[in-house]
Amino acid sequence: MGDAGPPVPSAVELLNALPSPTLLLDGEGGVLLANAAAEAFLNLSQAHLVERGWRGLFAEGSPVVTLIDEARRTGQGVQAYDVPVAFAIGREVSCDLLVGQAQLPGRWLTVSFQPRAVTALVERQMGQSAAARTAVGAAAMLAHEIKNPLSGIRGAAQLLQETDDPEARELADLIVTEADRVRALIDRMEGFTDERPRRFAPENIHAILSHVRRLAETGFGRDHVFAETYDPSLPPVLGDRDRLVQAMLNLVKNAVEASPPGGTITLRTAYRTGIRVRPAGSSGRVSLPLEIAVIDEGDGPPPHVADHLFEPFVTGKRGGTGLGLALVAKVVGDHGGVVEFERRDGRTIFRVRLPVVQEPAAVPPLAAETA
Repeated sequence: MGDAGPPVPSAVELLNALPSPTLLLDGEGGVLLANAAAEAFLNLSQAHLVERGWRGLFAEGSPVVTLIDEARRTGQGVQAYDVPVAFAIGREVSCDLLVGQAQLPGRWLTVSFQPRAVTALVERQMGQSAAARTAVGAAAMLAHEIKNPLSGIRGAAQLLQETDDPEARELADLIVTEADRVRALIDRMEGFTDERPRRFAPENIHAILSHVRRLAETGFGRDHVFAETYDPSLPPVLGDRDRLVQAMLNLVKNAVEASPPGGTITLRTAYRTGIRVRPAGSSGRVSLPLEIAVIDEGDGPPPHVADHLFEPFVTGKRGGTGLGLALVAKVVGDHGGVVEFERRDGRTIFRVRLPVVQEPAAVPPLAAETA
């Protein structure tokens, strides 16, 4: 006899293998099957859903009910994005909702919920990549078009500083000062155009954070309090140490500038499973379990800025350039990670999620280093 091949999984096994909460409804709207993710999302067992139905779970006038009824009436699939799903018990989440026609007798429907916490993460990653590419182009153009004539302007002003006219010298000093300020800005922008191949190596993220903390405590953050909450079992991250130091230093400096003197800046690390994204140009998903959080007690950015924090030249700070967080997004993106922003309980939280070295047996976990 020939090889019969691997066993074909049942419909229940296939449904339970789906990561998104999914229901299979019969022609009358009754629940036939609910996968494990749906049981967790709805906080009810499949047996309960089959026995009592699902309509009573949602608040009156819920768009979930409307969309499912529309799909049944039209005989076509329905997709809706960023739908407010209000439960009868008061909980509300934002989801993408997909209702499909199952190719089976009886006009069965599949209903899949995709919580926006996950989809928003992927969208942010894509937006950050686009912002980084915009910054690269802008930096390269401006550095080339401005830097050379700027040197000429500064040189001419230095010659004017030798005049005997006090008022002219004062104006020349002002020109030199402003030329130096603009040149410093251009130098920062040129950080976006450095596309040299990186030599990534296993790095202890706690060693990087401890170095950043020491720099902050002896410089721009000397009037603030720093606290650390580290997971000592974290595996190494595969990265470029200098670039990671630069990104973390920008985040800490941003937190210090957003906080009042004496405020506490908290550095936290954790290992989070279940976060997977598909990087640009990749066909597979990458796990991002290593989380670094920089937390401050400031008021956070203005609402009109919050949705564009990682875009170049966007800032809510007086005198800010809007390049610090854009550079963070570029560096993190170059490492295959994402950076997120959140306001919670009166605190501002920036989270960096990164992949880890994929050889845990060869590279043991690294303990946190203390300053």
